[in-house]
Amino acid sequence: MKSKLRFVVAFALAVATLAPTLTFAQKQKKSDEQKQAPKTEATERLEPDDKSTVRQDVPEEVLANRREQMNEDADAEIPYYNNFMTTYRLGPEDVISISVFGLDKYSKTGITVPPDGRIDYYFIPEGLHVAGKTTQQVAEEITKHLDEYIIDPKVTVSLDKAMSARYGIVGDVARPGIMPMSRRLSVYEAIVEAGGVLPTGDKHKVFVVHLGPDRMLQQIPVDIAAIERGKAADNYFLRPGDSIVVPGNRYKTFQKIMQALPILSFARIFAGGGF
Repeated sequence: MKSKLRFVVAFALAVATLAPTLTFAQKQKKSDEQKQAPKTEATERLEPDDKSTVRQDVPEEVLANRREQMNEDADAEIPYYNNFMTTYRLGPEDVISISVFGLDKYSKTGITVPPDGRIDYYFIPEGLHVAGKTTQQVAEEITKHLDEYIIDPKVTVSLDKAMSARYGIVGDVARPGIMPMSRRLSVYEAIVEAGGVLPTGDKHKVFVVHLGPDRMLQQIPVDIAAIERGKAADNYFLRPGDSIVVPGNRYKTFQKIMQALPILSFARIFAGGGF
């Protein structure tokens, strides 16, 4: 009886001693299996910065189409974040500021570009011609002038107010007229800023008159009604000199007829025709 008891105790001690070893072996085996398993989810991702290997059974043309769609979606946002001021060409009535880092003496703010396009600045007796140039080009030119007197000048030119670039909006809108283009504007944004299309305006037949590089006028249709319904992209951005035309609709024609009725009735009475 005692020998059986000793055997049971020894067996229990052996199992207790081997249990951690078995558990560790099982965990190690599971970890090895996970490492060997294919990572299908990670390899199928097609992010622009993805460095993983794609599945071999997917045709290359399919992968190319998926990548192209991703690039198109990203490119569609570019116009909304383009910095209009960096490509803006200065002209009369624009307001700019010149800043020289660490040297307030050579910095100037609130400079209005005169009609001749020349502004007064230090060490340039004849004035600095800025019309037709970007702010970056003006900053580079000032840097060259100051480099003769100052060691490594840091010049920044900023556009405070854009007034020379303009566009027109005519037709059935609340506030037609000539407007300054102070930022990058789409046709729809310009119409909203003009108070929107009147009830007598035809949103389907709006068009932009643009002077092309060949000096010929072009008519570019823009379906404002489709843009408002989310069926068309608001992707035509105005350029200086463009004009938006909002034509009248059938309701406007009906209004003109109704306004003309009293005149016609008076003419008939005057002619002796009665009512």
